[in-house]
Amino acid sequence: MTELPPRSRPPFTADERTQLVGWLDMQRAIIHFKCENLSEEDAHRAVLPDSPLMTMAGLVSHLRWVEHMWFEALFLGHPPRNPGLEDEDADMKVDGIPLPRLLDEYRQQCATSNEIVARHSLDDVGRHPDFTSSAASLRWMLLHMIEETARHAGHADAIRELLDGAKSYY
Repeated sequence: MTELPPRSRPPFTADERTQLVGWLDMQRAIIHFKCENLSEEDAHRAVLPDSPLMTMAGLVSHLRWVEHMWFEALFLGHPPRNPGLEDEDADMKVDGIPLPRLLDEYRQQCATSNEIVARHSLDDVGRHPDFTSSAASLRWMLLHMIEETARHAGHADAIRELLDGAKSYY
């Protein structure tokens, strides 16, 4: 099993790559933290009346596929496997999939993403011929993933509090 990154900020004076990956890793770790000690029932329970797919399990699945899409598909040019390409919400439809499995798949995908980032220049651009977003630099993709993951970490804060009253920052 891949070890989780710490829930701590990167060093104040670290180089750019260390800071970008460090901030992203911290947000990824917060997602795992928000799922700690969550029952399987609660992991799959929607708490927002107009968003029935917005569950903790659905968020984890979505983030896994977002990592795959940006780093493996758009950046490296691999064929996308994201179920959300056929059905916009498919990556959030996770009934019957246990939360520990989803968290492990997310952890593995993040490790793959970090390996990709480590092997390339931040100035390199994506290679997928079918998506205009692949024209972005790796730096831009990392910044976007920090934004995406942090946004969903905020969702996880609210969902967790609505599920069982648990409140914490990180």
